[in-house]
Amino acid sequence: MSATKPPFAESLAALGWGAPQEQRDRNDRPSYVGPVSFSQLPWVEDASEIQRMGADIAIVGAPLDDAVTHRPGTRFGPRAIREAQYQTGLLHSLQVGVDPFRVLTAVDAGDAAVVPGRVQHGHGEIYRKVREVAATGAIPIVLGGDHSITWPNATAIAELRWPKSIGILHFDAHADTSPDGYGSLHSHGSPMRRLIESGAVQGKNFVQVGLRGYFPDSETFDWMKGKGMRTHFMTEIEERGAEAVIQDAIAEALDGPDAIWISVDIDVVDPGLAPGTGTPEPGGMLTRELLRALRQIAARVPIAGMDILEVSPPYDWAESTAMIANRAALEVISSLAKRKAAGETIRWEPRR
Repeated sequence: MSATKPPFAESLAALGWGAPQEQRDRNDRPSYVGPVSFSQLPWVEDASEIQRMGADIAIVGAPLDDAVTHRPGTRFGPRAIREAQYQTGLLHSLQVGVDPFRVLTAVDAGDAAVVPGRVQHGHGEIYRKVREVAATGAIPIVLGGDHSITWPNATAIAELRWPKSIGILHFDAHADTSPDGYGSLHSHGSPMRRLIESGAVQGKNFVQVGLRGYFPDSETFDWMKGKGMRTHFMTEIEERGAEAVIQDAIAEALDGPDAIWISVDIDVVDPGLAPGTGTPEPGGMLTRELLRALRQIAARVPIAGMDILEVSPPYDWAESTAMIANRAALEVISSLAKRKAAGETIRWEPRR
């Protein structure tokens, strides 16, 4: 008669391997265990479920890079940004003094259903995804992707919130107001011009920080001035300091719009710190200057949403660019959590 247990069963018992499974919070596990989502947030693609949960924040991936004019690879940005975090989802912000995901209800809403080689189709999918998520009342934080996606992102929000207005607080080395990119209206160098030309956002409601280098041309800057856009070059940050410039940018952002869309092109950070981007421009902001600015903005300005763009993992040899992008999202999330903890309503209540 065979034994009911194998001969090594006793050694397993001594090791404790056969003991009842330890019950742990699903967020309290290493970042590399389980499916990939931002901060190990629950992956919830169904908008009706996001609405039922009353989510304050929804992460959206927009893995499109068919509109780049130089180095590709930002289609891999959303995944890299999600993975660029070594902590579990049970986080405490030392900068803000809050446990963001204990205060906020947040989800990862997955990616827009883009396919390669079809820019207009991709923009349409991103527009629909962002609009669907934002219509639940959650604040969308979009992980790109190239900067062309700000056109569908901000358009979706402007449409949902109309007749109230939104503004853009734009961190970038480049103005992204070119008439086109080699004849394409969908270029990642043109989204801000498209938003203004369409009427989704007024030029006077654009505030740009970190511009430098040799693009775009003087004719384009004349167009920007004519539209009332407000710009803060890196030379101004060098002369006055980031703190003074950001305070001015916040005051300008609050001058008119009902809510602000924050758009962060990661190339606003110096390429020595953030090498993994499509159009690197030397002489940019320090990481700490950008992250502090985002905390200050999210603490004071009504936020309609955010996108973080131009992270290109093939050039991000130490993952530092993706880590900066990840922290950019977390700084805004933590500041919003602090506001909610103080009694403010973070969610947007859609028109019925």
